[in-house]
Amino acid sequence: MAIEESGPGAQNSPYQLRRKTLLPKRTAAASAAGASTSSTEAFGHRAKRARVSGKSQDLPAAPAEQYLQQKLPDEVVLKIFSYLLEQDLCQAACVCKRFSQLANDPILWKRLYMEVFEYTRPMMHPEPGRFYQISPEEHEHPNPWKESFQQLYKGAHVKPGFAEHFYSNPGRYKGRENMLYYDTIEDALGGVQEAHFDGLIFVHSGIYTDEWIYIESPITMIGAAPGKVADKVVIENTRDSTFVFMEGSEDAYVGYMTIRFNPDDKSAQHHNAHHCLEITVNCSPNIDHCIIRSTCTVGSAVCVSGQGACPTIKHCNISDCENVGLYITDHAQGIYEDNEISNNALAGIWVKNHGNPIIRRNHIHHGRDVGVCALVFQGYFENCNIHRNRIAGFEVKAYANPTVVRCEIHHGQTGGIYVHEKGRGQFIENKIYANNFAGVWITSNSDPTIRANAIFNGNQGGVYIFGDGRGLIESNDIYGNALAGIQIRTNSCPIVRHNKIHDGQHGGIYVVSLDIPPVITLG
Repeated sequence: MAIEESGPGAQNSPYQLRRKTLLPKRTAAASAAGASTSSTEAFGHRAKRARVSGKSQDLPAAPAEQYLQQKLPDEVVLKIFSYLLEQDLCQAACVCKRFSQLANDPILWKRLYMEVFEYTRPMMHPEPGRFYQISPEEHEHPNPWKESFQQLYKGAHVKPGFAEHFYSNPGRYKGRENMLYYDTIEDALGGVQEAHFDGLIFVHSGIYTDEWIYIESPITMIGAAPGKVADKVVIENTRDSTFVFMEGSEDAYVGYMTIRFNPDDKSAQHHNAHHCLEITVNCSPNIDHCIIRSTCTVGSAVCVSGQGACPTIKHCNISDCENVGLYITDHAQGIYEDNEISNNALAGIWVKNHGNPIIRRNHIHHGRDVGVCALVFQGYFENCNIHRNRIAGFEVKAYANPTVVRCEIHHGQTGGIYVHEKGRGQFIENKIYANNFAGVWITSNSDPTIRANAIFNGNQGGVYIFGDGRGLIESNDIYGNALAGIQIRTNSCPIVRHNKIHDGQHGGIYVVSLDIPPVITLG
């Protein structure tokens, strides 16, 4: 039977109050006990079982309890709840259905969430090694702030100056005893080694300088800040590599921060061995949503070196570095996807000495040297956008044999693809256009396969083979170039077949000064 309001003004109450049937205390208590288990265990505490006496089970709710649970306006209850921390809020949610609904109000949880983690959008962490931010209004969960809080709750926090305040005010932070705070990243890594927590580290807003960050366990370290997180969390070193990943760091994760190597003496030769990120043998960390900068004129910003070095680097910005951006060498591998690589003094990506990476959907542009340089390696490039680099978009030499598929290589200040000094490679289904010199250059005993590409609108020729160049030029669509679609010079002997060469401003195929004639099949 529903409780009815009585007294003056009952028919014109300013609040739409919820009503419920009065239950015996035993039933209500048992319901609260059952509901409390799941909501509180997520935050590290097991709810106590409610005690029920036979004497009270048939008694109605006390008037004060009845008023608090049923008649007090929502606005007043929410105001009271706004003074609670997450543990108490979960306990309050176990009292009754109405309290459960009010205690799950997203505004309450957003305030708590931002107090602990600082994020202005929920950072979801559905599985190890995976983090992403969402817009709350677009998320399927009714309260993504609370859901993210539960996913991130067991982490430790690096927040300079806050640890002393936190531990000296236990009453203020009652219910957060399981949280750990450190002043430095080194201290937090020490806590992982001493098994104080599982290895999830939040690095809060600030600039962290000259810390010794050597990672040899599968830790997870993520920036925690409002707005654009990576802009607010800056880790830099002036003397040594900023991050070094060593054997034992398989499945480690570093994300959402700026990583800088900024030495005082930017040209010192000993910095050849120093980098923003150094990934060594037999480790495969995940680097995600980081901004990576090096002001050193020797050594690369990111160095992946050695057998078994196999990182996953995604959604990073490797730009404005004073040497090579990404350097992969000495049998290293790895997956590199969706990165922004631009305005580096030397190659945006340099692969050599039997490196064998998989590189997809990277944007490599406005380099002050080549976009990609390949020496003595295999490697696979797919769907990359390579443009406006000062020298070639893609340079291959010294027996390197990459596979380059469905990339766009365009608006180079010199050529598009430059294969020389016995380079090889498979270039398939790419768009090569609007380069200042030839779309493809092949010279000095190089022997690539150029197949099913669109090579068009070059400011000079389409394909230029000279100086003992070879190669298979097959099934390409070559058009709209200022000079010959294919030009073959000086002792070069390619195989040219089944190409469509049309609408050029000069000749189709131009052959000159050959001792050995090329093989040309018209189709």
